[in-house]
Amino acid sequence: MKLHSLKPAEGSTHKTKRLGRGEASGKGGTSTKGNKGGQSRAGYKSKKAHEGGQMPIQRRIPKRGFKNPNRVEFKVFNLGQFDHYAEKYGITEFTPQNLYINGLISQTDVIKVLGKGEIKGKFTFKVHAASASAKTAIEAAGGTLEIVK
Repeated sequence: MKLHSLKPAEGSTHKTKRLGRGEASGKGGTSTKGNKGGQSRAGYKSKKAHEGGQMPIQRRIPKRGFKNPNRVEFKVFNLGQFDHYAEKYGITEFTPQNLYINGLISQTDVIKVLGKGEIKGKFTFKVHAASASAKTAIEAAGGTLEIVK
């Protein structure tokens, strides 16, 4: 190591000119911020989505569609999945508590069973909703279906 190869540590020096440090900095008394107004002052912060008086984009673009505030979002399971879950997790009663314990749903999910696929085992279902085809398939396989609130 020689004196000419020494360098300061990474991030310990500032490469840019320090603004607002007097006339000798070469940036003048206003420090490149102009003369007056909010942007020249300390603590200036522009408002989110402010476009300088121009009509903002969220007001220029027309509103479209409708979001129903009462919509119920179901966590959907098909009948074809339950034989796999019974084999993997060793459960025959599919309730919100059992599905949550095994990490298949979150605690607030609302469960609906749909009739896609085939069910081979005799299972008990306690779910929030089920399609008509799922209900007939479960009862045909010897299982029971109970709708819970």
